[in-house]
Amino acid sequence: MSKPLVVFALLSIGAMPASAQKVLAGNSMPAASVPFSPPAVHALQISAGDLLDLNVFDTPELSAKLRVDEQGKVTLPVAGTLPVLGLTAEQAGQAIEARFRDTDVLKNPNVSVTVLEFSTQGVTVLGEVKNPGVYPLLGAHGLLDLISAAGGETSSAGKDVTVTHRDDPDQPVIVKIGSKPGSTAAFNVDVRPGDTIMVSHAGIVYVVGDVGKPGGFLIDNNDRLTVLQAIALAQGTNRTASLNHSKLIRKTEAGREEVPVPLKKILANKAEDELLADGDILFVPGSAPKNALRDVESILPAAAGAAIYRAP
Repeated sequence: MSKPLVVFALLSIGAMPASAQKVLAGNSMPAASVPFSPPAVHALQISAGDLLDLNVFDTPELSAKLRVDEQGKVTLPVAGTLPVLGLTAEQAGQAIEARFRDTDVLKNPNVSVTVLEFSTQGVTVLGEVKNPGVYPLLGAHGLLDLISAAGGETSSAGKDVTVTHRDDPDQPVIVKIGSKPGSTAAFNVDVRPGDTIMVSHAGIVYVVGDVGKPGGFLIDNNDRLTVLQAIALAQGTNRTASLNHSKLIRKTEAGREEVPVPLKKILANKAEDELLADGDILFVPGSAPKNALRDVESILPAAAGAAIYRAP
């Protein structure tokens, strides 16, 4: 029997194919054999648009708040412009000290730099999350922390979460979210400033009408669902179902179309089981004539209001 969707599932680990994408998915390896690594703390680099707080010890007239321009430079009091793009706050302080010495502004400067505003150091979280957007990566935060900051996954989220590094966009890392207890795959994914996290969309097949448990059933991108499997997830048809009048409602480029489904023959193994696609609605009417002849307009509200379940 299908279980209702659990938004935050535990994670499973998988094999890594030799392709441009590194995939972490479930396999037979015991979870305990994979060492857990806490999220890494990345030193944030200064980018264009950041606001810096320059504090020069014992020389307040040289202290200032500096905005990094589009060229990655700041304009120092008295000492001119200085490129700071890509530097950490500590490195920027050292560079400013060197500039003050080289220009004879101060002989022994003592400078500290604090980044007050980071303009481009956040992580973009997109896809099937409740609040997509850019979230700051300050301190050690893992993949699940950032998905949680985005409000968590939606009810139609798939199992795959893709992390694309800004400095290595051709090598995305895919974490497969599953239900295997004890896995640490997502915790071991290195999330860096400027990365993009994409939570995948799971296909949904709706089964409505005279069945045991009408509802929408999630199918992940790499999985498949047939008519027989969908009927099984819906706990079978009721005794009053009119199997010969079952129909499939499918969205096409030309609009929605109705396709007859020989459900009685499929259940009797006398017709080929049909493969369903994302968004399909399988309607099994009751035996009463008014139920068997229901049209698309009367079926769609039932699908729209159906509960969503994830296939086990």
